[in-house]
Formats: sequence, structure tokens, C-alpha cells
Amino acid sequence: MEDTKLHGVFARTFSRRDFISKSLKTGAAAFTTSLLPALNVASSTPYNVLFFMVDDLRPLLGCYGHTEMHTPNIDSIAERGTVFNSAYCQFPLCSPSRTTVMTGLRPDTTRISENRTFFRETVPDVVTLPQHFKDNGYHTQSIGKVAHIPDFQDDMYSWSVPSWRPLWPRFDETTLSWEAFDVEDDAFRDGKTAIRAAQVLDQIKNNPFFLTVGFYKPHLPLRAPRKYFDLYENTSINIPFTSRETPIDINPPFWNEVRPFADIPSNREPIPYSKMLELIRAYAATISYVDAQIGLVLNKLDVLGLTNNTVIVFCGDHGYNLGENENWGKNIVYEATLHSPLIVSIPGQLEAGKNTDALVELVDVFPTLCDACQIPILPELEGLSMMPVIDDPEIPWKTAAFSQRKNKRTIRTDEFRYCEEGRYKELYDYRTDPYSEVNVVDDPTYAEQVELLSERLRAGWQEALPENIPTRNVPPKILPWDINSDGIVDIEDLLLISNSFGIESPDNPKIDVNEDGNVNIIDLLIVAAHLGESSQTGAPRTISIADQHIDRVEEWIHDAHKIKDASPIYHKAIKNLEMLINSVVPNETRLLPNFPNPFNPETWIPYDLEQDVDVSIHIHNVHGELIRQYRIGFQTAGSYRTPSRAGHWDGRNSIGEPVSSGVYFYTLIAGDFTTTRKMLIRK
Repeated sequence: MEDTKLHGVFARTFSRRDFISKSLKTGAAAFTTSLLPALNVASSTPYNVLFFMVDDLRPLLGCYGHTEMHTPNIDSIAERGTVFNSAYCQFPLCSPSRTTVMTGLRPDTTRISENRTFFRETVPDVVTLPQHFKDNGYHTQSIGKVAHIPDFQDDMYSWSVPSWRPLWPRFDETTLSWEAFDVEDDAFRDGKTAIRAAQVLDQIKNNPFFLTVGFYKPHLPLRAPRKYFDLYENTSINIPFTSRETPIDINPPFWNEVRPFADIPSNREPIPYSKMLELIRAYAATISYVDAQIGLVLNKLDVLGLTNNTVIVFCGDHGYNLGENENWGKNIVYEATLHSPLIVSIPGQLEAGKNTDALVELVDVFPTLCDACQIPILPELEGLSMMPVIDDPEIPWKTAAFSQRKNKRTIRTDEFRYCEEGRYKELYDYRTDPYSEVNVVDDPTYAEQVELLSERLRAGWQEALPENIPTRNVPPKILPWDINSDGIVDIEDLLLISNSFGIESPDNPKIDVNEDGNVNIIDLLIVAAHLGESSQTGAPRTISIADQHIDRVEEWIHDAHKIKDASPIYHKAIKNLEMLINSVVPNETRLLPNFPNPFNPETWIPYDLEQDVDVSIHIHNVHGELIRQYRIGFQTAGSYRTPSRAGHWDGRNSIGEPVSSGVYFYTLIAGDFTTTRKMLIRK
């Protein structure tokens, strides 16, 4: 006889589609419904998160007052959210800044000050933003450039599935600083990223998700389809460099990221004013190109009906110099490089479409998203939730924002920026000098300010927090599938519905979930799809049942399989009901009737295990001859009743021949426990 070793189940797992097909062949009456497909599992709490991050982007956007810019899609996020006029990054370089956003920790804590080191090397046990959402029941996924180096996007702790990034094109000494091409949007990486993000939304729409979508432009080289350059053919971009009465050429030794490109003079020569204007136009064109890609993703969110249940965050990883202070690029501590765009949209926020001048920092994004989605804010985070500002854009807030570049530290207040690097100091007065062009640190008029700001810089970010942070009155979540209104969707809600099957007008109107005038399995499935959801912040999402209810749940699954339905909520309900059965540790070991019975031609053999044991199943014919033997192996205590866990027999003997119709017996051997049941095969 054959001794087949299996791991937990028989030779193969039957698909749910096969299971439904076989169930219907048993003669059970099937019916269809149009109610389930009309519902969306993700339409309930908790909120989803869609997080856009754009590389090298300064607040050169319509919603920041730049009416010359064509950014309708980013502006649409602003119209339903909050625009932070005074948001600052903590480090003006890609990886250190992105690490701050994703860890909620400042550069002194992460010890990331360049683009080569992965934060798991310096803070290995840190819980990242996506990791925290993943731990709280979210599907987390990354598309495009979210980290400067691949390691973070491949961080196994942070993401539910592998991340996706388009290939990085090669650049060499012949590459130009900007180019316009007669191509479609998806010819470039950001177009491919948007398409991929829309596809992913289709795949994850039925689960709470945390999706980050990162775009590369307006990073150098400034390449985009020509139609976006045409938007700025006769447009003057309103930035300080272009409004000078006496245009200047950009000279060394200042930081200039454009120097390596073929159309830019070498470090020994000035960059002509005309070339800088070309670059600024190209920078604007690539922003509009990215805006169009964001529009594609937002449109998919709308089509899927998810916009009203999704928190949307839009930010740049830092600011960017476009000729100010004779610089082009980031990685220097100036206003233009530290001032970052940040927009947050919360579904149903009362003060939508408002700009706020409150000083905030990118390190604040992590706790803000936790607060918005009502999951616990980790105590180790070094930022502050911005939700009070979103609720009231005029509220008194932080008195300063803190940034750094290696040994250079800077503090930004409403009126000043003060910097220190060893003995070297800088002070800029934004009341008279909004673009950090005149260092007044040696002006005696500012001596008192220099002393005060130096002390505040040393005191650190904790001393700049608001004195009185208001307690937020968060309205309780309304869960229509919480039948008994105890704050959580669990087995008790399912039992209430099951006990009312067939009743046309139940005493509790919530029992008729779909309000069709009748209580049946459809109402139960709608609630089952939401098992674990709670109106209580931080409540555990794991739901289990007592052994006494396992037969009831099995009946519900059996009835559910009679429904011909392909809707997401149906499959979610089946999955959750099977999860309930799988969570049970039975009071005794037992062998249960096979299903279907009689079968044609395959069957599942369900059983319960009271304790951890080695399991095997033998199948005999009516003469007592052993015709098939399966050694399942070690199994933990639990219920093995669902198709994915129960034993599966394909109706063949040990040499692969289909057995004939008749009576057969199957025996469960679980440690010292042995029991046999009869089955009937009718073909």
C-alpha cells in the first residue's frame, strides 16, 4: 500500500471555485444575488492611506500661490485637505529625509546623513511607518521611488508584498540636463509608476491598505514629454532668481548639481542666465508631468469608490534651490532646500481647502497618519501629530522647526533662520529677506536674537512643542455591521443574524443588514466580511470562537457555498468564516462526515484535534481491504474542517485508478486516537 507524506493536507488543495462547483453538484438549491457585488469591503473603517512622495520638489505648485503652475491634480488634493505653508524637512538630502519620514525619528537618532547607509544598520529594531500599519491589519505596498536605496523598499518588516520600482536609466557624460520628447507619458519611469499604482489599487481595493507611490521627477535630468514643456512656452516662473533686476551667472564654489551634465559649463565657468531659465522651465514642466501621473492614480481611486475612505498625503522629500544663493540643488542648509511641500487630506475633515502657516516638520507625518487612522501612536516617535492643525489651521503650534546637514544645525522660527556649524554662524531675517540672501549674524542690531536663537537651537525640538495640545474629539466610528452595538464585529453579531433567519421584520433593524425586508445568509455574509472591525481605537482585530459554535459556523459556510457570487465581499466573508473555524482548539478529537457525501469524484475529510499529534488517514473498501493510505504528519491542535485544511481524497486507489461506486470507510489515526466513519460513493 502507498504511504503518502503530506504537510497538513492531502495531496492537493481544492480551490474554492472547485469546492462551490462540487457543492452545487450535490443537488443543493443555488440562488444568485446582486446585493453582495454592490458592496465594497473597503468602504468601511479603517481609512486607507495613499501616500505620494515626489523627489527634489519645492513648493512650486498652484496651491502654494504659484498661479503660473499647471498642477490641477495636486491642487485637487489641497482643495479637500490642508496645505502646510511652513513645512520643513529635517535633512536636505534624499535618504536622510525619507528615513525621517518613514521612521518618525530625527537624523541624530537614525544616524543617517548620506545616501549609502540603510537605517536597519543604525537602528535595526525601529518600527517603520508602513510596518506599524502592517502590524495593525493593513496591507502595505510600495510603488516607485519611496526610498533612495532599494534596501528600505525591500524591507521585509515594512511591506506585505515585494515593492516595485521601474528601472533606473543610465546617464553618462553625454546626458543633457533637460530634454523634451515626443512620446507618451508611460515612456518614462513616472508614467510606468502611475500605471502600476492604478493596477495595484485594483488588486488591494478590498482590504485596508497603506500604499506609497513615489515619483522621480523633478529630479535631474529634467526629461518629460514635450506637451508639458509647451505649457510653459511663454510663462515666467515666479521664483526669486528669475525676478532679479540684474541677472547673474552661477559660479563656483557653491553647490550645483547641474554641473555634471553635457550642456552645462565646467566648474571653472559660470552657468549663463539663459541656461538657468531653460532649467527652471524644464523643472516646471516635469512638475506638471508628475502632476498628470498623480491624476491618473487619483482617478483610479475615484473609479473604485475609495476616495471618501482614503487619507491622502502628498509631500516632497525636501526643498530645492533654483538659483537662490547662487546654488542649484539640495544638500545645503538654506530656506529653499529645507522648505518642503506637504498636503494632508482626511476624509470628512471640517476645514478642507485651507492653508495653514503653522510650523510643522516632515517627522510629524508618521504620528499624524496614526492619529488620522486611529491606530496607536508609538511613544518613541520624535514628531507630533498635526491633526489639531488640520482641525483648526489657526491654532498656535510649534515655535520652531529643526533641520541639519551633518555638523550644521539650523532652527527656523516664524521670522528667522539661525544656523551654526562650529564657530560659524548665520542669521536670516525673513521679515526683510524672504530668500536667505543676507546673513545678518554680525549686525549688532541682531545680537539679542542671535543669543536667544542659539540657546533655543541647543535646547532642541522638545522645547519648541506647543504648550497646550488640545484633546481631539474624535467622533466614534459607526459600524452598521456591529449588530449588538458592543463596539466590535464578532461571532455574537453573526449569531444574532443566524437566530433571525426568515424573519421579515426583526426587532433589531440592524439585523436586516441589506434592508431587503428579509433576514438570510446574505445579511450574515455582509457582516462576516467585516469581522474584527471595531469602533474602539487600537482594539485587536483577531476574532476567535468557542468550540460550541464551530458547527454553526460550518453550517454558514455550507449555506454560503450555495450562492453563486463572485463579489469581493463574498470571498472576504468566506475567508473570515473559515478563519473562525481554523481558530478553534476543540475540546475533543473527532472525525467528521466527509463532504460532499456522496461525492463525485472527490471528497474532503474533516477532523478536529484536541492536542498536537501525528495524523494519518486510511481508506478501506467494504471488504476491509486498505486501498489508500495518507500520512499527514505532525499537526497542531485545532480544527481541520475547511477545504484548505481538511484532508482531500481524489477518489483513486494507491495505483491511481478511480474506485468504483459503493460503500467505503475512512479511519483517522491521531496519536492513540483511532476512529472510523462510513462514506458512500455514487457515480
